[in-house]
Amino acid sequence: MTRSTVFTPFDIVEGDRKKGVVLLADHARRDLPEEYGSLGLPASEFDRHIAYDIGVETVTRELAAVLDVPAVLAGFSRLLIDPNRGEDDPTMIRQLYDGTVVPGNYPIAQEERERRLDRFYRPYHDAVGAMIASVAHASGKAPFILSVHSFTPVMQGFVRPWHVGVLWDLDDRVARPLIDMLAQDKSLFVGDNEPYDGALRGDTMFRHAIVNGYAHALIEIRQDLIADRAGALAWAERLAPIVDAIDRRADIHAVKMFGSRTGPA
Repeated sequence: MTRSTVFTPFDIVEGDRKKGVVLLADHARRDLPEEYGSLGLPASEFDRHIAYDIGVETVTRELAAVLDVPAVLAGFSRLLIDPNRGEDDPTMIRQLYDGTVVPGNYPIAQEERERRLDRFYRPYHDAVGAMIASVAHASGKAPFILSVHSFTPVMQGFVRPWHVGVLWDLDDRVARPLIDMLAQDKSLFVGDNEPYDGALRGDTMFRHAIVNGYAHALIEIRQDLIADRAGALAWAERLAPIVDAIDRRADIHAVKMFGSRTGPA
């Protein structure tokens, strides 16, 4: 974790916006502004998945570089506020996370909640929206959005067998070929809406892709596979030709309204 008095809530990775692809990383970093200290937690907690998605920053940056496409990465720890939640989601600012009480989040006043929304959450989503709009304008077509995440090998005593999972709601234009192409590698156990369900109202994909009819998917890579740089680079290299092939599909850059399993979009 790093702290800074000059804190940027997002980071932009530049690429060729004419290609029509946007990469996102909601949980790329574990940083906090200096004024928040460590939220009352020992430093060791920031090495855990509760603070960020381990390995995702390297995977996303390398994938963007290989494909020459832009990416937007959140610059703050999910312990401060989780950008992959709707503004009305009670888990947006966690007070208890995987057995850890977060003293800096408990109790939390409504004024502080709004402050974090205004300083971190909303600027990140504004940057995501601006990038998607810019890519749509530069490419002249609906963007293809891929959000990169990672998951723990074990959660609450359950050993998760998947190497990678693809999360989606009702629009399967990206998810189905992504699952199928990953599964061609017989060494991989690929999850379909595992280890989580991709239908989460108000999350990043709902907010920026589903409501706009943009083709999208969220990919989850098991953290032990990308915890070191070599593993993260290997996964970026594995994903690059798959993402490129999906980008070339005829239906990927069309606006299609599929709706959501969570209700009206």
